[in-house]
Amino acid sequence: VFSKESPSPGNSSLGVLTYQWLPDRNTLLYFYAKKNPNPYTYVTVYPTKSSSTSSSSSSSSSSSSSSSASSTSSSGTSSSSQSSTSGTTSGQGSACQHQTEDPNQKPPDTTSTDKNNTKNNTTTEKPYTVKQYNNPQITELYSLDLPDDPSDTTAPDDRYNRDIDNFPAGGKVEELVDSTLTNLLYLTVKSDSAETLLQIDVMQNIDTLSKSGETIDNMAASDRFGTLYIDSAINGTHKVVALDNNAKRFTISTDYNDQILGIKNGSVYVAEVQNGQLTAIKTADDVSPVVSNPSFKTVWQGSIPYDDSVRTLIGAEGQVIIYDNQTAYIVKDGDLSKVDLQGDENYVSFDGAELIQLTKSGDSTIAELAPLKS
Repeated sequence: VFSKESPSPGNSSLGVLTYQWLPDRNTLLYFYAKKNPNPYTYVTVYPTKSSSTSSSSSSSSSSSSSSSASSTSSSGTSSSSQSSTSGTTSGQGSACQHQTEDPNQKPPDTTSTDKNNTKNNTTTEKPYTVKQYNNPQITELYSLDLPDDPSDTTAPDDRYNRDIDNFPAGGKVEELVDSTLTNLLYLTVKSDSAETLLQIDVMQNIDTLSKSGETIDNMAASDRFGTLYIDSAINGTHKVVALDNNAKRFTISTDYNDQILGIKNGSVYVAEVQNGQLTAIKTADDVSPVVSNPSFKTVWQGSIPYDDSVRTLIGAEGQVIIYDNQTAYIVKDGDLSKVDLQGDENYVSFDGAELIQLTKSGDSTIAELAPLKS
């Protein structure tokens, strides 16, 4: 139906970085990275001009008052002329004014001097050129709209939205969630030096929500109020935090073992994880306005393997599903069931009702759809 090649097939950090289907429409959002053709530019800086007026002593104490007045008038005219000249030059370029040039061009010659300034006893610093480095990677946000009618043969509308200027070069999108209610998209981008939480709204405005030195492990967005819940760690202090639509933060849990699982039908689900095992599932009400330290209710206790390889979701009936490529664990109404998965790759539908099993067969992949039940 649609394909998009990488601008540099040998570089895995470029091309389509990640994608997300919008749950309420037939639209795919994806991020596309390519090399910046202008990784640097030359910037010419024009320093502020300073005038130094040499003082002259009186050659004769017997000068007449009219001669002194004439001298004063002449000096005033000269000063006014210099001030006008300086103002014109300052308008053409000051210390705060930059001129961006093509990086392929040779830096401008700044060795010439202004002879007129020498005549007027004006000292001028020479303009100088600096090399300004830009982000070596351009990251773009696209939306791919497909026709609603399967029989419609119209080509998908691949639409460029905007550049993500604060996306670090080589950065990896670790988490991506959206809020249908508020039309907000949240993503965490990890680079070698930092992790950043970005928010993109329907008008394509981008805000950075993360704090300095913060790492974020899991995210979930409220399906009712658009509140974002995250696992936050700053300087070794771990918390489950909620951010309302104004990005105001509320502490949900300070328990080191608590992690956000998901949100569904008015309930916030938190997992208690110890030594690689999920040992308890707790719930609290998803409310607006958000409140700090809500009251949690434990809905299940036991032991489920829980590491970086598992995926989790909350189904339409409130069932908590934890699965990898071999096994699915389903917690519903306080009971745990286990399902062995057969595909090479396995995925669970958004509502938790269907299992999609992908199995390789030669050069093809066989997809099978079956109800997810024990």
